[in-house]
Amino acid sequence: MMRRRHLSAVSALAIAIASAASPTAAQLIVFDPNNYAQNVLTAARELQQINNQITSLQNQAQMLINQAKHLTSLPYSSLQQLDQSIQRTQQLLGQAQRIAYDIKQIDRAFLTTYAPASTNESNQVLIANAQTRWQNSVAGLQDALRIQATVVGNLDSHRKEMSALVGSSQGATGALQASQAGNQLLGLQAQQLADLTAAVAAQGRAQNLETAQRTTAQDQGREQLRRFLAPGRGYQPSIVRMFHQ
Repeated sequence: MMRRRHLSAVSALAIAIASAASPTAAQLIVFDPNNYAQNVLTAARELQQINNQITSLQNQAQMLINQAKHLTSLPYSSLQQLDQSIQRTQQLLGQAQRIAYDIKQIDRAFLTTYAPASTNESNQVLIANAQTRWQNSVAGLQDALRIQATVVGNLDSHRKEMSALVGSSQGATGALQASQAGNQLLGLQAQQLADLTAAVAAQGRAQNLETAQRTTAQDQGREQLRRFLAPGRGYQPSIVRMFHQ
């Protein structure tokens, strides 16, 4: 009898323990598929937003890199070489001998040395003026040849500068470098035009001096012929002894 009562008590205790523990166990193993799927979608959306932000930052960084390339200055400059070439040509023009490229000096020369022969001038003055005009023509021709030699000498340096600038232009990494290379090429063309202008001016000066010399010599020749044929004051025959007679 006592044994049956003991078994009943144990059974009741076990049932009570099982009844008390069952709610807790049910809470631990509950799984909600809808809630899990919602959480996964939310995480995926947040990850996509992060990826979009990273892509946007990468695009902005690339844009800044491209802008930096466009603002990068050209590493090559031909300005010094072009400036030296122009200075050499200008120095030669400034070293023009005798009648230079000066309007006042030219006007003064054509009022004196290249003026029409006057009847009041002595033969010695006419001869001196003719000698001066000849010297002016020779100086003009020499100056023209010097400038032409300088222009020809600049051709090789121009070729090297053009090759370097074209190479820099083709290898330009941005708009600024391409623009600077183009500007320097225009500067090289301007320098070549300056050389051409100087050569033309020097050649024209030499030709004009030679033409002025011939024109003035013709006028002076007529005056000297008039004096030679002038009655009473012109040529007077005289006895000339030759071979120590």
